[in-house]
Amino acid sequence: MQGVFFRDSTRRFAEPLDICGHAINLPNGDVEVRACGEPAAIEMLRSWLADGPPMANVTRVSEEIIEPFESDGFSTG
Repeated sequence: MQGVFFRDSTRRFAEPLDICGHAINLPNGDVEVRACGEPAAIEMLRSWLADGPPMANVTRVSEEIIEPFESDGFSTG
């Protein structure tokens, strides 16, 4: 996924929707996306993540509902 700008593309998709959180690389090579925002915006992000940016090869999406969290904007790492 690194070659397709997955994390930055996720940030660029999330920011106009006022979603805060992050998209980070995990040690196993997966990308973790943590997001907090309005339900309709989260649903749009969820749908987008199923395909990702052009050239991405999304093979699996796992979802876990977590407690709301404080975050200033959307970051990548």
